Amino acid sequence: MVYSELVAEFTDSVPCGAPEGNDVGETTGALRKAHHEGHGIMNALRVLVLEDSLIIAMEAEDILRLAGVESIDIVGSLEQARAAIAAEKYDFALLDVNLGEGTSFGFARHLLDVGIPFGFVSGYSDIRDFPCDLQHIPLLVKPFDEKAMSDFLQRLLQAAA
Repeated sequence: MVYSELVAEFTDSVPCGAPEGNDVGETTGALRKAHHEGHGIMNALRVLVLEDSLIIAMEAEDILRLAGVESIDIVGSLEQARAAIAAEKYDFALLDVNLGEGTSFGFARHLLDVGIPFGFVSGYSDIRDFPCDLQHIPLLVKPFDEKAMSDFLQRLLQAAA
């Protein structure tokens, strides 16, 4: 059993409900059920996650696997991200906005140029501080859960279509 399945199994067994009945276990179960039935949120084969916090990157990886993503490459710097897209083809990318070495806005523009769909991940929900040319890009606000990721992925797919 892989790590993400263990987390999902544990999460399903925890009797904790969030406000409005948004039970994490229910959402996780729905994501896993859709994936096993061949109806994953997406048919992405390879995703790049640019995140300088390993814990957040691992959380994103677990949720993306539940959504049906087969291969997830995690990088922690712009240099690693550039090397990754030079070496591999990605269906989409998740970009942490604020990295220790600066922001990912320049890299985001490069992804636009090469045609790789992407979305931003940030602890700040105000996109008015983003450059004007990138304010239309979908944003996932940290901390996120399975429902927030699912909604984000739907917006990302619509924007990429």
